[in-house]
Formats: sequence, structure tokens, C-alpha cells
Amino acid sequence: MYETLLAQMKKQLRQLDSWLIAAAGHATAKGFDSSVFLTQRLAPDQFAFARQVQVTCDTARLAASRLTGKEAPKHADTEQTLDELRARIASVLDWLDAITSDDLAGAGTRVVTQPRWEGKTMTGANYFVQHAVPNFYFHLSHAYAILRHNGVSIGKRDYLGPLTYD
Repeated sequence: MYETLLAQMKKQLRQLDSWLIAAAGHATAKGFDSSVFLTQRLAPDQFAFARQVQVTCDTARLAASRLTGKEAPKHADTEQTLDELRARIASVLDWLDAITSDDLAGAGTRVVTQPRWEGKTMTGANYFVQHAVPNFYFHLSHAYAILRHNGVSIGKRDYLGPLTYD
């Protein structure tokens, strides 16, 4: 299960990267600085686009870290351009590509916690299914929606990416 879902997260991170390429092309075609996208948001109480991308990346890398016990790469959250966000995605993909099935042995029973849980814990299985996967898709979907809302020509096929047919 963990390998399959991490593979899907990697696929979606590659799709996210393609959306950033489309956003840059849209900005060029319309004659504005693509960095404008970084501060866009859907609602005043939600994260801006840059933070949505950062949290999407963080959720994938921290999920793999918490399931494997391996130290995840750190990011400073200082991206100011689409290219810098793309570099972050690439960094996370490189790190996830190094995770092996042996690394995931025992992931389901690993004890997971994080500071904002105030001492509470979850099993790796519950953490991954109840927190990591939904959180990943929540922020990924918001990043997609912000770009769509701002006129970037991406659609459902761009969200789903290539499908594996029998």
C-alpha cells in the first residue's frame, strides 16, 4: 500500500510541476510576471499558492520520512518564483525516488507524532491514510484551483496525468 500511494504522490508532484510550467506560459502569453501567482489565494483565510505548493511537497516528504524513520530534506520556505517552487518539487521527487520497499518495512506499526498533536500519536497506517494522503490532496487541489481560477489552461486530464491502461 505505502509504495503504491507514494508512487501516486510522486506522479501528482510531477503533474504539479507541469502546472507551474503552464502557469509560466500563461503569464508570458498575457504579459505579466509569473511570480504574481505565488500570492494568489481562493479565500482570505486560506494559504496562498506558494504555501499550497510548499505544503503539498512537505506532506509527501514528511509522510515518507515518518513511515521510514529516515531524515527528510529540509526546505526554508523562501521560494519567490515558479522556478524556485519547481526546484522544491524536484528535490522532493529526488528524495522520494530513493525510498525503497525495505525502507517501508514496518511502516504501518511505526509510531507517528508531530508537535501540533500535543503528545498524541498514531500508527503509521492510520497517519498515512487519515492524515498524510488527505492533506496531500487537499493542498494539491487548492494549488490546482488557484491556477484555474487565475486563467491557467489546465483541466482534469492535467490533474490526473497519464493513466495506466490494461
